[in-house]
Amino acid sequence: MAGQGRAAAGLMAVTALLWSTGGLAIKLVPMPPMAVTGGRSLLAALLLLALFRGRLDFRPTKPFVSAALGYAGLLITNVVATRLTTAANAILLAYTAPVYVALLAPAVLGERTRPADWAFVAVTVGGMALFFLDRLSPQGFWGNVLAVGTGLSYAVFTLGMRAGRAGSPVSAVIAGHLLTAAVGLPFLVRELPLSGEALLGLSYLGIVQQGLSLALYVWCIKRLRALTAICIMTLEPIFNPVFVALGYGELPDKWAMLGGMVVVGAVTLRSLAAARR
Repeated sequence: MAGQGRAAAGLMAVTALLWSTGGLAIKLVPMPPMAVTGGRSLLAALLLLALFRGRLDFRPTKPFVSAALGYAGLLITNVVATRLTTAANAILLAYTAPVYVALLAPAVLGERTRPADWAFVAVTVGGMALFFLDRLSPQGFWGNVLAVGTGLSYAVFTLGMRAGRAGSPVSAVIAGHLLTAAVGLPFLVRELPLSGEALLGLSYLGIVQQGLSLALYVWCIKRLRALTAICIMTLEPIFNPVFVALGYGELPDKWAMLGGMVVVGAVTLRSLAAARR
C-alpha cells in the first residue's frame, strides 16, 4: 500500500504538470480558440469513452446535467480567456472557484458556510480585484471577465459532482467534453484541412493534456489522502504561467502576480483546513 501511495503521489504530480501545460499549448495552436476547444474536447471524449466503457452512466439527473454543463462552460471559457488575456490571469482567476462554492453550497447542498469561509471569500475577492488594476487592453479586460466565468463554471461543476456523487463522475466529464465538442465543431470545420502544427497541438491537448491526465487523476485520487492531493494539485496554477513564460515569452503584470499569490494562498490554506477537518 505504501508503494502504491508513493506511485500515486508521483503520478498526481505528473497530472498537475500536464494540466499546467494547457496554457502554453492553447497559446501555440494556430487556430481560433473555439476551434481549439472543440477539437480538444472531441479527442478527449473519444479517448475517455474508450478507456472507461462499461463503467459509464449518462442518466440525465439534475446533478449530472449541472456537472456536464458546468464542465463544458469551464472548458470553453478557459480556452477563450487564455487567448484574450495572459495565461496566468486565466488560470488564477479560474482558481477562485471555491469562492462560489462557499457562497452557493448552503442553498444547493444544504452545507453550512462557516465564519472562516466568509473570511476566505473576502480575501480571495480582494485578490481577484488586483487582477483588474493592471493596464488592460479591452481584449485583456474581457479575457479576465471570461476567466472569472471559468471559476463560476468550475463551481457549478463541483456542486453538481458533489450532489451526484453516487453516480459516475467520469460520465459527467465525458458529457461536458461532448457538449463542448458540439459547440466547437462548426468552428473546427472552418479550419479544415488542418495544418500539421494545428493537428499536433490538438492531439496533445485532447489526448494527453485532457484525456490521459484525467485517467491518471481517477486512478491517483482513490489512493491518496485528500490533504496530499490538494498540496500536489497546487502545482497547476503555479507552473501554468511558468511554462507560458518560458515557451511563449508572456509574463504576468505585477498586480496579477500579487493577486495570484493571494488567491492561491487563500485557496490552498482553506483546502488544507477542510482536509484536516
